[in-house]
Amino acid sequence: MPKATFLGHSCVTVENGKHKIIIDPFLSGNEKSAAKPEDIKVDHVLITHGHGDHVGDGIEIAKKNDATVIANFELANLCAKEGCKVHPMHIGGGFNFDFGRVKLTIAHHGGGYGEHANVYTGPPVGFLITMDDKVMYHPGDTGLFYDMKLIGEMNDIDLAWLPIGDNFTMGIEDAVKAVEFLQPKKVVPFHYDTFDVIAADPNQFASQAKGAEVTVLKPGESIDY
Repeated sequence: MPKATFLGHSCVTVENGKHKIIIDPFLSGNEKSAAKPEDIKVDHVLITHGHGDHVGDGIEIAKKNDATVIANFELANLCAKEGCKVHPMHIGGGFNFDFGRVKLTIAHHGGGYGEHANVYTGPPVGFLITMDDKVMYHPGDTGLFYDMKLIGEMNDIDLAWLPIGDNFTMGIEDAVKAVEFLQPKKVVPFHYDTFDVIAADPNQFASQAKGAEVTVLKPGESIDY
């Protein structure tokens, strides 16, 4: 059974005793992060899009661990130029890695690297990650979109992470509708309270979401799925 650990903002690690991956490792500069980049030991680094609070320490972590970055084609190439091993992918594509399968989904957001997010890094993506026959959905930063219903119909999702912080992503109301579309067994809210502009009450989300077991995790806490 895989274990997912919330490290703050949108950063999640997933491990099964043999392999460990990290997604969107925004650790440095995040006062609410539960880990430091130098403490991270992983096989792969997955990055949903080029914004600084998602690329985060990903390049540094990948190089230190000799880990492979998995990202869309444009963002993977940027990481390769920084000295990372990469596996480029794109929306709708899937690939079987040693730890399991990754498929890229659409996400409705932006993407750009650098101080002013002005370096093109391709479109934002979400990840469907299958490990030990369990499916986890990490949508990255996104607004609500109707194709989440299709994602839910085509995949038996064991665990979904959903942003609830509003302003840059879905807020609570839209995240509740996303649960209805996706029909996951378990769901954890994230991407809230890191900054004042995305303050939100996860317990309000938990009380309104129907059809899934909602778990509110603090940075550093884990969930088995």
